[in-house]
Amino acid sequence: MEPPDDAAVWRLDGGRALVLTTDFFTPVVDDPYDYGAIAAANSLSDIYAMGGEPFLALNIAALPPDLPPTLSAEILRGGAEKAREAGVVVAGGHTVQDKEPKYGLVALGFVNQEQIIQKGGAQPGDLLFLTKPLGFGVTTTALKQEKAAVDHVEEVVAWMKTLNRAAGQLARECSVRSGTDVTGYSLLGHGLEMTQASGCAFSIQFDRVPFVSGARGYAEMWCFPGGAADNRLHYEGQVSFADRLDEAARMLLFDPQTSGGLLLAVPRQKADAFTRLAEELRQPVWRIGEVHPGRGIQVV
Repeated sequence: MEPPDDAAVWRLDGGRALVLTTDFFTPVVDDPYDYGAIAAANSLSDIYAMGGEPFLALNIAALPPDLPPTLSAEILRGGAEKAREAGVVVAGGHTVQDKEPKYGLVALGFVNQEQIIQKGGAQPGDLLFLTKPLGFGVTTTALKQEKAAVDHVEEVVAWMKTLNRAAGQLARECSVRSGTDVTGYSLLGHGLEMTQASGCAFSIQFDRVPFVSGARGYAEMWCFPGGAADNRLHYEGQVSFADRLDEAARMLLFDPQTSGGLLLAVPRQKADAFTRLAEELRQPVWRIGEVHPGRGIQVV
């Protein structure tokens, strides 16, 4: 219970353990089906981030009494079909009334005790890989402000609906033991959780960090969600930036993500096998940095 890991783990007999987590949030997109699917993918992500496979879930929903039943049904259908894609049974759940919609899952999974991925355990020399691009928060905020292009929104929705299932399989098969998923605390916030748990430092090469197509433009328009400023206020004292990086570039690394990818510390000797298997699984990966002795994160 001490490290800030992504889910609770309960040891069973026979080398297996249960992984338990929950997550839910207000809508980030306009389409109710997409919202439900994104919320389900996001809720299941912490199971994959711990090296596990989800198998059971419960709905959590807070719905306005005046919301048309067809919209409520689409939210739940989006979540159910995304869970089915993951091989997960949604066995009921609970709904209450609220002024603003909220939806997510309680998720339960299995993990082999020898394959648990935790935020601690990164070692100097490990290489840092990311499995989804960044820029989801700034793009969905531009959508709320009616400034986002349709193709940019479609791109972000596709990424947010993508399960981290293949990324988790990749990490397990390559014996990765240190990682997390990148969500509300941003790449830098979740990266710092890993550095603190591992007692080491990260260097991140900004030019290697992937972003969705519209992210830079919306950053220059300053369409950041409030959480980006909160992240910067809380974490920037532990981060140093290259002088060449402007304010928009720096803020993009504090941008909160919804259903983001995995950040994995891969032992250098396994990096080639990791990238080859990623190609076989058709799982995108980007090498964005390295682990070093020390503390904090340096963005170069």
